[in-house]
Amino acid sequence: MSPTQLLSDLPNGAQALVVRLVPGADGEQGNTARRLGELGFIAGEPVQMLRRGPGGREPLAVQIGDTQFALRLLEAQCIEVEVL
Repeated sequence: MSPTQLLSDLPNGAQALVVRLVPGADGEQGNTARRLGELGFIAGEPVQMLRRGPGGREPLAVQIGDTQFALRLLEAQCIEVEVL
C-alpha cells in the first residue's frame, strides 16, 4: 500500500484512489467534505489530477469516474488519496 497524501499535492496526470475525506481548514466544520462526498468523492473511487490553473494554482481540474470537476485548493485539501 502506498502512503497517502492530499489530492491537492498530486502532480498533473497523476492517478490515485480516494482513501477518505477529511474536514478542511475552511472553518466549515465538515461541510466541504460532506459536499464532496455527495459529488462522488468517496473511498475507493479512482481520481485523476488533470491539470492546474495558471501558475500551478487554482482551479484544479480533476476527474472522478466520467465527471470532471474544477476544485478550489481548500476543497482538494479535504481529499486524502493513495497514489496508483
